[in-house]
Amino acid sequence: MPQSTEDSINKLIENKFYSSKKFAEEIEKIAHDNKGMSYIDAIVFFCEKNSVDIESVPKLMSKPLKEKLKCEAMELNLLKKTSHAKLPL
Repeated sequence: MPQSTEDSINKLIENKFYSSKKFAEEIEKIAHDNKGMSYIDAIVFFCEKNSVDIESVPKLMSKPLKEKLKCEAMELNLLKKTSHAKLPL
């Protein structure tokens, strides 16, 4: 297969299917662009906008995004607070 055809196929796959890196970048962008929007809301918004099943999200989440969600959930009392020190973001 010629290199240009392979590159175009890879780009098509990247645009159609999200990697954890691309997903995290999109969520960060949505949360940053919409002041006051939480990461939880940004993920729900992204899933609704792109017709992504919300149950497939854990597979797409990167470790840093999971940590941000965990901190946010603890602040909202959705998760039990841990004894780990938290740095201000």
